[in-house]
Parts: sequence; C-alpha cells; structure tokens
Amino acid sequence: MSSPRPGGRPGDEQAPGPLWSEPGTLLEQVAVAVLGIDEDGLICYWGPGAQRLFGHGAADVLSRPAAVLFPAAPLDGAGAAERLAERGRTLGYWRARVPTLHRDGRVFDCGFRVFPVTGAGGRSVILGLASESAGLDRVKTNLAFLDALFATCPIGLVMLDENLRYVHLNQALADMDGTPIEDHIGRTTAEFMITSDGGEYQRMLRAVADGGRPVVSTLVVLRTPGRPDREQVRSVSFFPLSRAVGSRAGVGGLLVDVTDREQALVEAAAGRQRLALLDRAAARIGTTLEVDVTARELVESVVPEFCDASVVEIVEWKDEREVFDPESVLLTRRIAAGTCLPPPAPELVGGLERVTYPPGSSIHQALTTGRPVCVPVNADFMTRTVIHQARAQLLIDSGLTSLLIAPLIARGTVQGITMFGRSGGRPEFTGEDLSLAGELASRAALSLDNARLYSRVQDIALTLQRALLPTALASSPAVRVAHRYLPGSQATEVGGDWYDVIDLPGGRVALVVGDVMGHGVPAAAAMGRLRITAKALARQNLEPDGLLEELDACAQDAGIAYATCLYIRYDPTTGLARIANAGHLPPLLRRASGTVESVDEVLGVPLGVGGVPFRTTEIELHDGDTLALYTDGLVEARGADIDAGMAALRSQLEGSTGTLEETADAVLARLLPEAPTDDAVIVLARIRRDGLGDGSA
Repeated sequence: MSSPRPGGRPGDEQAPGPLWSEPGTLLEQVAVAVLGIDEDGLICYWGPGAQRLFGHGAADVLSRPAAVLFPAAPLDGAGAAERLAERGRTLGYWRARVPTLHRDGRVFDCGFRVFPVTGAGGRSVILGLASESAGLDRVKTNLAFLDALFATCPIGLVMLDENLRYVHLNQALADMDGTPIEDHIGRTTAEFMITSDGGEYQRMLRAVADGGRPVVSTLVVLRTPGRPDREQVRSVSFFPLSRAVGSRAGVGGLLVDVTDREQALVEAAAGRQRLALLDRAAARIGTTLEVDVTARELVESVVPEFCDASVVEIVEWKDEREVFDPESVLLTRRIAAGTCLPPPAPELVGGLERVTYPPGSSIHQALTTGRPVCVPVNADFMTRTVIHQARAQLLIDSGLTSLLIAPLIARGTVQGITMFGRSGGRPEFTGEDLSLAGELASRAALSLDNARLYSRVQDIALTLQRALLPTALASSPAVRVAHRYLPGSQATEVGGDWYDVIDLPGGRVALVVGDVMGHGVPAAAAMGRLRITAKALARQNLEPDGLLEELDACAQDAGIAYATCLYIRYDPTTGLARIANAGHLPPLLRRASGTVESVDEVLGVPLGVGGVPFRTTEIELHDGDTLALYTDGLVEARGADIDAGMAALRSQLEGSTGTLEETADAVLARLLPEAPTDDAVIVLARIRRDGLGDGSA
C-alpha cells in the first residue's frame, strides 16, 4: 500500500519508496505515473501519479495483474503488460506508446519507459514510468521551442530570480550587454544596467517581482559595463514567473535594442523642427528694407529655439568695392544681438559695437570658404579670434561652449557674419545644424543686401531731392516765410514734393508748392524739372493759369504723367493774390483775426493730363494774414480720412499765437508726431502790407 508523502495534500496516497515529485519540477507539469510489475506480472508498486493518470487507487490494483491497465487488444501478438515486462527485462530499457485503459473505460495513448530493478528479497521488478502522450508531446514541443528560442532569437531573453539575479539569458542579450552569458549568471541586473534615472528602472523590476504586475514596451536609456561608451535605448517587457503554474518565483523579460530606431525618430523630429524654424524665419526675416531691423529679425528667429545666443555683424569696408582679404584685419559692426542666458552673456553679445578680428581667425576661415564653421570655445579659439583678454573672460563666463559661424554673402559680396552659440546644456551643433545655419544666413544676407541697396538708392534720391529743392528762399519785406520739408520714411522712399518762393519784378512774390506722383529717384528728378521750369516761367510774368498751361505742356513732353501744382502770385502794391491750381490741395488762409478759410474755387486737373484749361482766381490779403501751402503727406495718413487731417491743420492754424517758425514746428508736432510715411511740406507766408515788417518771423 502507498503511504502519504511528506508535505503532501491530505487524501494523497503514496507508495513506499524514495520517488516523489518536488514542487515546481517537470513532474508536476506532466502527469507521470510510477508503477512496478513483479516477476509474476502483478502490480507491486503504485505511485500517486499512477492514480492520477489511470484513475485506480492503490488498493484497487496492488497485487492484481498488470493487464488491468490495458485494453484487450494484443500488442504485436502479446498482451501489452507482458510485452512491456519482457522488453524491460531483456533489453534493460525500452520505451513505447501503448493504448491504455482508464478506470472509467476511456482508452488513451500513453508513453511508457520500462527498466528492471531489484526488489525486496532480490526479486526482479520492472519499473515503469508512464505519462499521457498528449501532455508529454506538449512539454516536448514547448521545450524544443524554448531551446530554439534561446538559441536563435534576436531579441534579448532573460530569467531573473526573486532577488533579480540572472538565472538564464540568451546570446542576443549577452551581445547587447557586451558580456558573456556565463559572466551574468548569479549577478544582479543593477550590475549590468547602468541608468541615470535615479533607480527608477530597478524599482520597476522590483515591483514586477513583488506585485506581479507586468510592464510592456517600456523605454529605458542605459549603458553597460561591457559597452560603457555606447548609450543604448531598450524597449523592455517584464512579467512575473511566480504566476506560471508551479514555476519558481522571479521575473522573465524580453529586451530589444531600439537605439537606432529611437535615434532615427529623434533625428526625424529634429529635422521637422529645423524645417519649421526655417519656414518661420523665412516669413519673419526681411519684412522691411532696413538693415538693422533685418538683422534683429534673424536673431529673434533663432534665440532660444536654435541657440542660446546670436549676433549679426556687418563688415565695415573702407571701399565699397573692396574684396575680402583673408590676410588682413577684419573690422565689423555689430548691429543685432540676443541671448537667453543669464549674465554675463547679455554683456558679451551686446556690450560691443565694433569688433576687430585678426588674420587667421575663425571668422576669416568662414568668410574664406563661404561656408559655416563650428568651433569649440577653447583656448585655441580665444588665441586666434578674441583679441581682448577681458572679452575672452566674458566668453568663458557666459557658459557658451560652441559657436557656429555663418558668413553673410549675397550676390558675391561679403555682407558680414552671423554667429550662433550654444551652452553646455544643449547638444553640440550637428551637420544638419550647419546646413540650417547656412540657409538662414543665405536668406538673411540676401535681405541685408536688398536693404543695403535700397538704402543706397534712398540716399541717392534724398540727396538729389535736397539738391533740387531751394537752399534759400527769396525774401521780401512784404512777405515773411517759414517752411519745413520732411522726407518719407525709409520704408516708402522719398517722394516728389517740392516748393519755392520766387521774387518777381515790381516787388511781387510767387509761392509754389507741388507733388509728383511716385517715389525715389524718378520722382525726385521729375520734381527738379518742374521746379526749375516753374521758376523760369514765373519770371516771364505769366498769369497763374498761363503758367500752369505751359508747365502742363512741359510735363507731357517730359513724360511726367501725374503731378500737382499750386501757384500763387502776390502783389503787395494792390494786396491782391492771384491763384491757379493743378489738382493740388487748396491753400488755407488764416486771417489776422484768427479765422481760417480754404481757397478752393480753382481746383484744376493735375499736370500731365492735358486737354483741360486752368483758371485763375483772385483774393485780397491784409496785413497779418497768413497763407498755408502744404502737401498731402502732412494731412493724409494711411487708414485715416484726409478730412480729419485738414481739420487738424485748420485747428492748429486757428490756435497759433507765436512766430511763423513756432507755428510751423507746432503744426508738424501735432500732425506728424512720428516719422511720416510720405514726404510732407508746409510753407507759411505772412503778409506785411506796410512793406516794412517788424523784424519778427
């Protein structure tokens, strides 16, 4: 009879003998029956596994023929029990699959291993090990699969015990770690997984081992002792082994090296960020034709998104046509700077207006090759590029560790340089960053060159216009004059506004104001033609309407399509002013009493239109009356009604109490508090009927 084995469950019956299953072993995963058949073919031993497999209790089968375990069908012409016993004795060991009869009448396929042993009293006993073929096949298949998996799987596989020590791992994981398999066994994961996450990875493994909650596809950044110079990104999945039926406590895991994939994702994200930055910079840089504004736009586009600090410097040539000489000292002017770093970085980038670079500097290198260069902030850079020791110390203290220097070259002309700096908290500049910096510099250089060329044209136009405007107006004891001319902002170019005061025979005085459509050099040149022609015609003593007719013909001959002109001829002997107008804004007349009226009876068509006669009107002027002639730039602003500007001018004239000069300044301060968007002219002429004046303006 069997007896309970130590530690067995209540009710389990055990046969005597030393054979019993250890918990967690393969014997518990596959039902294995142990039975003995004596020399007489009777069952002499019946283990607990035999009861589970065949369904018979020990009391039911002990001392009974072994044939009770098999159906009646013979095996190779002999009974199955007899054949197993005979083969076991003669061959010493035999295995076979035999149809087996369960107690409930069910027949199932069973695998047997039989071999002889010596029983009590020296009797021969055939010991048989039996297990259901389906379960045995399953275990064999699983074991074969696991063997192949550990041998050939490219994914890292690992088994850890409850103390997170290596029990088993495959070659793929050993290769990832750079350490042989045998050097892992018995050592902890902390010895091979060096992370900088404050112990989070080890806490995760401990939680899996203790709490049984698996983790799937978690990314971990680590280094290993076998590959200390290579930072790896692994996707790890861990699960508790203690939840597998009868398995030992611990953790199983799968580890995949995804460094290349993650690096590709990081690089793709960085590429998208660079493209987005380039798109934003393209839309932002060059919104105006002002050099300083364009440089500032470049700096604001890259700080802090691309770098921690940036400056833009333009080269100060002695000669506009001078060619860059890499063997000469380079002088630049810093026109824009910005940083997001704390002091002293702001002083470093913004505390210098003019910079001198010695031959052989990194700046010379970039300008010579025409391509961006990246240089570390080290002793060599300080020696070659930074002249002043104090500036070198500022650079060191600023925290910047690398500089990317990009030349500003457009249309074959060196404009200057732009520098981008990064501190130690950012990654170093890459080849892609160099390309991005080159693209940014190229676009900025083109915008800077456009602004430079535009500024030059503006300067030419403004110089031409000022040369063609009167330097000294005619003076008369009968008329005191104050005049102001303000050119338009650089964004709109100078226009064709002009004015003049002309002495005429007989003590008469002519007042002229006009405006040529357009801006720049063409408008300034057309303005000069009209002013000189008008002055010549006025001295021929022509009536105002006749003068405008002649001026109109000249405009058509010169190809001037559209220009306005207001002509007033005043005779102090009669006190009469004769007025003709070619599409210009009407003059305002401030009477000595302070009332202001508009003289708009003779509004005509502009010059250059042709085919429409001009008319002359006449008004009487009294002592102390003031005529105000002006151009539309004074009263017309973008987005505002010109009537509002006219009303403001009338109000300013009505309230004026000072001299003409003070009144002119007050009008400009009131109507043009900021730089005008268009040329603006005002001419104030105060009448003195006694012909003597009081010496005041």
